[in-house]
Amino acid sequence: AFTFKGVETNVDCSQNTKRKMIIGIASGKGGTGKTTIATNLAVALGSKARLLDCDVEEPNDHIFIRPTINRTETVSLKVPQVDMDKCTLCGRCQEICQFQAIVVVGKTTLTFPELCHSCGGCLEVCPEDAITEIDKEMGIFESGTRNSLEFAHARLFVGQVMAVPLIDRVRAAEKPDKINIIDAPPGTSCPVISSVKGADFVILVTEPTPFGLNDLKLAVGMVKILGIPHGIIINRSDLGDAGVTEYAEKEGIPILMEIPFDRLIAQTYSNGKLLVEELPDWKDKFVQLYEEVKNHAGKS
Repeated sequence: AFTFKGVETNVDCSQNTKRKMIIGIASGKGGTGKTTIATNLAVALGSKARLLDCDVEEPNDHIFIRPTINRTETVSLKVPQVDMDKCTLCGRCQEICQFQAIVVVGKTTLTFPELCHSCGGCLEVCPEDAITEIDKEMGIFESGTRNSLEFAHARLFVGQVMAVPLIDRVRAAEKPDKINIIDAPPGTSCPVISSVKGADFVILVTEPTPFGLNDLKLAVGMVKILGIPHGIIINRSDLGDAGVTEYAEKEGIPILMEIPFDRLIAQTYSNGKLLVEELPDWKDKFVQLYEEVKNHAGKS
């Protein structure tokens, strides 16, 4: 659970059966071109799409699409506060907390908000009603538009480590009548799982190197556990070796697109511009990418 504007919200995207489509863009490691795929796919689809940047520790989709932000909210977690005038140092709060976010030390009870997962268990078991909850600000959620494209992202405050509540807030901005494109964080940890769970399809972006293949295998393992159909995009496809292609063929994973190592593509990206606008042929390629994803996901 998390709060924004004082409202507590629980997100379970897997239960939304009326939505149009959710496409996750993920990678086993950073620097593979995940943001390039997410932003260009979203802009190619235009008003049909909603781009959600869930890389809350380092969001950068906005650099490329330059949205007009029209909504800003602070995202907070509930953390415990102990009234030592009531506390009897019984230790029940400490016993129930699996993350040691509240501990009895000597003649006081200490809280560690950075470790708290806001389960509320300590409040439930305190026999003296000595524990209350206060809001701890975690980050900022923003949403807006870029022409007809809708956009949302969040930024985790410096020093905060709980990315999932902000990711949940971004995912709460999904719309059932849109193609929701989710730019997940790199890797395969909890924030990535929170970003792509309940998706109809996950695009895994990789590069044809031994490191790329190793991390791709980890990402494939993650989406298989989640039971999500998936495919691969190979960025800088004409470099490296054939390891990724051979792996995809062996595992029966479709290769959806190959992007060559091209000077014009590199210049476009480094200037913060979009392939689908600067190199028009790429718009058709990204529209076709969506059609392939839709077919593999079994969407009409």
